[in-house]
Amino acid sequence: QSYCHRLQHDMYFLTSTSRLNEQVVDKIVLQLNRVYPQILTNEEAEKFRNPKASLPTRLSDLLKHLQKKGDRHCQEFYRALQINAEQLFNDLPSRKILKTPDPTEIDTDKEQYMLNDRGPVFFLACFSVAAGLALFWYCCNSEAQVIGRARRILGFSPIIIGRHVRSICMLYLEDMSRN
Repeated sequence: QSYCHRLQHDMYFLTSTSRLNEQVVDKIVLQLNRVYPQILTNEEAEKFRNPKASLPTRLSDLLKHLQKKGDRHCQEFYRALQINAEQLFNDLPSRKILKTPDPTEIDTDKEQYMLNDRGPVFFLACFSVAAGLALFWYCCNSEAQVIGRARRILGFSPIIIGRHVRSICMLYLEDMSRN
């Protein structure tokens, strides 16, 4: 978006409810008059600094004048506004539009962590379920030799699984060996 279109979009915001006071407008006009290359001539600067005209009228005339001159002049106005009234510059409607991301654009930072946002507890829970299913499948094998080995492993694993879970598994293995 060109600076002239942005300035046209911001014109109402800048001229309404006296957002810019007279001192800031004078500083902007002086900066535009003294910047290299000179944006405003001495006569134009005096015209836009004339205290006989009301501030909204002078500001509106200045913005229209800059739009007629071209994109470079509008860009210099935005630079002067940023230097002299940074908070107002950040609150401009055209700046808010520029800050909002394109909804069709993919955010690579979000995409990178999308699969990894569950944390270590989720990983441990999934791993425990997988280990439990593997142990269940191993213990459900009909060979008695396998059940004996599983009983030995479960008997020596009080650290790995809790005492209550171990006793339930041992009861299940004993019940399986009787059948």
